[in-house]
Amino acid sequence: MEEFVFYNGKKLRKGYTTGSCATAAATAATAFLFDEEAFEEIQIELPSKENLLIPIAGLEATEDGCQAFVVKDGGDDVDATDGMMIGVKVVKTSGHQIIIDGGSGIGRVTEVGLQIPVGEAAINPVPRKMIEESVRKIIGPKQGAEITVFAPEGEAIANQTMNRRLGILGGISILGTTGIVTPMSEEGWKQSISLELEMKKSQGHRSVILCPGNYGEDFVLNTLKLSSDRIVSMSNFVGYVLKEVQRLEFEKVLMVGHLGKLIKVSAGIFSTHSKDADARTEILIANLALLGMPVAQLKEIQKCLTTEAAGEIIADTGYEAVYQVIADKVKKRSEDLLKYRKHEPRIEVVLFSSQRGYLASSLPLALLKEEWR
Repeated sequence: MEEFVFYNGKKLRKGYTTGSCATAAATAATAFLFDEEAFEEIQIELPSKENLLIPIAGLEATEDGCQAFVVKDGGDDVDATDGMMIGVKVVKTSGHQIIIDGGSGIGRVTEVGLQIPVGEAAINPVPRKMIEESVRKIIGPKQGAEITVFAPEGEAIANQTMNRRLGILGGISILGTTGIVTPMSEEGWKQSISLELEMKKSQGHRSVILCPGNYGEDFVLNTLKLSSDRIVSMSNFVGYVLKEVQRLEFEKVLMVGHLGKLIKVSAGIFSTHSKDADARTEILIANLALLGMPVAQLKEIQKCLTTEAAGEIIADTGYEAVYQVIADKVKKRSEDLLKYRKHEPRIEVVLFSSQRGYLASSLPLALLKEEWR
């Protein structure tokens, strides 16, 4: 397996998934229990048929079986689970089945729409298959085993993940489709958002509320007084998420966001992280100039570090109409992005600021609230 990948000009070290960690721990514990072999590192087979060598951090006998531990190494993709301990306990059974379940620190699925049925441990199909195949090679076809995956810090670390939003409660998920973590954190984040959208669709939702982050969600809940069950956080991946909404054939989209974030979309910028584009002031100045704001005030706007600070000047000079212009442009740019492809969802927009609250919307606010309630 190649240990490095080049991304955005940087050489980054690959790591391994929680699924690979659980497979290695299960293999080590099984080898110790059935063959009395104590390995300091274990070679597992990935879905690609490549081999991966993973260190074993701990190995011990229990009253009824054996357990082993692996420390998650995400390489240069440092996420919430990087460095955490993942353990697996293996117990012999009288039958021939291999039963895989989650213990302490492994989440349970509580909502439909995921790959795992409600009530089961959040151990995804690929890791389950990897664990079973690896253990079966050691115990043979006629022996059974009970395998329990656990994570001592799992419940606390799960608070830093998207699990609760996906209806996975009580701990982390055991994930991975390739067994390898390629250090492009944004890709993993996007996949999580896609999974959430797919879950909403499978639950019967035909409309979705997209927010860039917590501020947008708070505005939806506390100001618009709408339910949380349709909210999806799109982070900075506006274009990606809109195309996913189109792929999944949602009928309606309501984008609710802070002016400082969605103003970029009004200019056709669909990746809104500052590392990709930060033209907030320039976009605001261009729209204010078209409305006739004098050059002296435009120069004052240019000195502002935030759209919140610019809002003071806009209010003092009576140019609040700019917010409606921007909201309408966000709607048009978003709809234009999805043109000429099958299924075009209807898109509406709400803009707000932290200091001034509601600023503008593509439809009258009362109508939007009524429609989305």
